[in-house]
Amino acid sequence: MSAEANHKKIIVVLPAYNEGPVVRQVIISLLKIVSTVIVVDDGSAVPMIRQLHDLPLVLLRHRVNLGQGAALQTGLMYAKKLNPDIVITFDADGQHNEEDIKSLIAPIVANEADIVLGSRFLPESETIVPLTKRIILQFARIINFLLSGILLTDAHNGLRALNKTALTKINLTENRMAHASEFLFEIKKHKLRCKEIPVHIRYTDYSMQKGQKGRDSIKVLFDLLLHKLFK
Repeated sequence: MSAEANHKKIIVVLPAYNEGPVVRQVIISLLKIVSTVIVVDDGSAVPMIRQLHDLPLVLLRHRVNLGQGAALQTGLMYAKKLNPDIVITFDADGQHNEEDIKSLIAPIVANEADIVLGSRFLPESETIVPLTKRIILQFARIINFLLSGILLTDAHNGLRALNKTALTKINLTENRMAHASEFLFEIKKHKLRCKEIPVHIRYTDYSMQKGQKGRDSIKVLFDLLLHKLFK
């Protein structure tokens, strides 16, 4: 990272649910780059403290599974108490590459953006997205544009960086996967400066099994319509 970035207080928020096989290695990799990782155990069947108790992190736990959006709400709320310069949201299933953090935070360090979103579909990403997922994500980005007025290249990428302004103003209420679109509603509402940067996603059999399915996308669309009707 740049010398200026090295002087920033950077916190990673990691929502996790039944991520036994991979989450420990993800956290170890992150701790080599940032000083603080907040893990939100979203009601895993086996409490994650059993496998993470020896790691220097903040571990929060929901007694029951509430959804990734709820886990992010809990993690971001706790992060505010630590007064960070930058907060990063990062998935626990091993898809995200910790080496992307440097480029993810660069626009914030340079005061070019309040929130930076990772994209699998910018040319420099060089990520090969499975066809079915690509179709779902392209459909989702159009829906997001129609509902939020913000047209992105990637609809639902969990790798994000927020500066203090974004962390203070963004208020998530969607407990499950519709939170990804809610970020856009909040960006629009608060006129936050937003930028996409290419990130490298590692698809494995495990991460594909954990990922969002087509039927889940229908549920997300339903949640989004309810959000727009009643907000």
